[in-house]
Amino acid sequence: MKRIPIYIKVTVTAVIMVLLVKAFAFTSCTIPSTGMENSLYQGERVLVNKWSYGLRIPFTTSHFMPEKVAKGDIVLFNNPNPTSWDTPVFAREMFISRCVGVPGDTLMLNQELLVTGEKALSPDSKQLYTYPHTMEDTLQWAMKELGITDNPLVGYTNGMYLRSFSYYEHYLLKQKLQSLSALLATHGHDSIGSHPFVVPAKGKKVEVYPWNINLLCNTLVHHEGRKASVKNDTLFVDGKPVTTCVFRKDYYWMASNNPVNLCDSRLFGLVPHDHLIGRAMTIWYSSDKERIFQSVQ
Repeated sequence: MKRIPIYIKVTVTAVIMVLLVKAFAFTSCTIPSTGMENSLYQGERVLVNKWSYGLRIPFTTSHFMPEKVAKGDIVLFNNPNPTSWDTPVFAREMFISRCVGVPGDTLMLNQELLVTGEKALSPDSKQLYTYPHTMEDTLQWAMKELGITDNPLVGYTNGMYLRSFSYYEHYLLKQKLQSLSALLATHGHDSIGSHPFVVPAKGKKVEVYPWNINLLCNTLVHHEGRKASVKNDTLFVDGKPVTTCVFRKDYYWMASNNPVNLCDSRLFGLVPHDHLIGRAMTIWYSSDKERIFQSVQ
């Protein structure tokens, strides 16, 4: 029997080792756009550690010994909102973005779903507001229409009334009256322009509000396999109206460094843990030679 030449054995062994390393330990990613500048530039290639968040078993979405993402990590993951939902997760295109929200975080997002950097508020946290005394009858009517109670007048000074409202109550009043420019917070956030979004954590309840209802509905349908829909500003899950949701997975909010680039959670919503591939570690190719072998920051 003719023996296999040693160089063929070496070549086959090397190919097998490369495939095993790529499948189980590391992979490479080419930066497709300007979305991560100035951390990563278009055309650069980075090494991704597939063990960072628990090893995802090849051709599945199961992670061995899963670990959570650290806020600020630049993460490689599969598209959570594909053109065809029949495409398996592991076969979808890959995106790379920075994680700015981990499970359980509350983020203040504006109407474009950009993180505003403002102090995160609970929708039920209250603060004091002042308004002209001439607005009192209109405000009383709106409060009665919305069922807002336990909000007694707490002060009067220089023609201005003082009353306490929660973030959510202020939001409802704003929708009811169309404009609340005369209702001013005495300090801190005035709840105009941005809203608190809770990033779902496995097994934890998330309150349903008008500003997060569609995001939660889409997440339940596409990533939790639930029957969910929105009707008349009410979320229905499995045919029943709900005011809270409990999720079976951990989720993350991803953002581009460059807000002009929309390939982040503003486009595809929350990213489930089972879509994660790994953390970007090192630049191994760049047209700027000084950046080669730099750590990804």
